[in-house]
Amino acid sequence: MTYDKRALLAEFHQAEQLGFPLLQDEDTRHVDAYGIKNADYEPGHQGYGIPSPGIIYVQKSGEIALKFAVPGYRERPPMI
Repeated sequence: MTYDKRALLAEFHQAEQLGFPLLQDEDTRHVDAYGIKNADYEPGHQGYGIPSPGIIYVQKSGEIALKFAVPGYRERPPMI
């Protein structure tokens, strides 16, 4: 999930030939609602509004079934 513009997401999606959609949250409404905003960045900083690295499993009903976040971006949970 990113706050990048749709045109940039579409360009990246096509260039990388991804087999899944990218999620856009330009106004960070979802990041705030899910409580996953990265607290390392203050308002005005380029990184303000980005989510913490992690995994969110959202059920079809829209409920969060699992939320796992890590404090940094260099070490991430394995995707198995």
